[in-house]
Amino acid sequence: MTDKWNGEEMADVSKQTIVITGANSGLGFETAFSLAGKGAEIILAVRNASKGERALDRIFSVYPNANIRVMQLDLSDLSSIRHFADSYKENYDSLSVLINNAGVMIPPYSKTKDGFELQFGINHLGHFALTGLLLPRILSTPSSRVVTLSSLAAINGFIDFDNLNGENGYKPMKYYGQSKLANLLFARELHHKFNQHGASSISVACHPGLSHTNLMSRGSGKPINRFVHYLSKSMTQPASMGALPTLFAATEPSLTGGEYIGPDGKKSRKGFPKKDDIIDTLYNEETSKRLWDISETMTEVNYRFTKSVMPK
Repeated sequence: MTDKWNGEEMADVSKQTIVITGANSGLGFETAFSLAGKGAEIILAVRNASKGERALDRIFSVYPNANIRVMQLDLSDLSSIRHFADSYKENYDSLSVLINNAGVMIPPYSKTKDGFELQFGINHLGHFALTGLLLPRILSTPSSRVVTLSSLAAINGFIDFDNLNGENGYKPMKYYGQSKLANLLFARELHHKFNQHGASSISVACHPGLSHTNLMSRGSGKPINRFVHYLSKSMTQPASMGALPTLFAATEPSLTGGEYIGPDGKKSRKGFPKKDDIIDTLYNEETSKRLWDISETMTEVNYRFTKSVMPK
């Protein structure tokens, strides 16, 4: 693994079909932009279709021959997730990489359309349901990948099984950390299940360090004031750098699954992609299995590792 992987040495993705959630802006857009430039077929899975179309135009302005389209997906609504998965399976026979990128951060207390605390519902449960519903296409594609974005906030995260929805006390940052720890636990547990069932697919987690995106302002619903905006930019790296761990996790041939990819700088805040061993400390088998079972119950999405759809 090179210390300064910057995407130029990215493996060939020209024959791959890649779904990226939340790809109309920030890290998701930078990820889509880079992969489209390398010839992959990209699906921008976005809540706001008009913003997705504008992102599409930006990519086409640089890569006019890009193979890319927009599909509407609202991760706060299980019916929308099911509709997206059904539409995808009707139109595509394979799925090379699913990138679970979309998310919200520190909003006021609110719930998804299905009654889940918003951050846990979108960041974790929405992606859990999406991955499970797309599993037949993932399993049928040789050496496919699921990449799930976590965050430095996972380090202080705690899965509060007695108050998952925050109805008995809600602190925005605490519940953001919970959702991002859930992302990390899901990613590694999914890889264990791939191994247990003899699948060629792998699951990899990643995080962008401290990257300058509009995630916080979108989550809170309030614009960031000029001072905080300046402070944020001075302490963070651009989204194009923050997207490198995702790109590495999605394409690097040396990865075998279960890894956590983040920046190589001080305290993993900035830099180029490398393996972050903090996942070995944060992952807990008992907690992960309990989270998995509860997630299946809450979403009513059961993972079926059917050997008949796996490549021989």
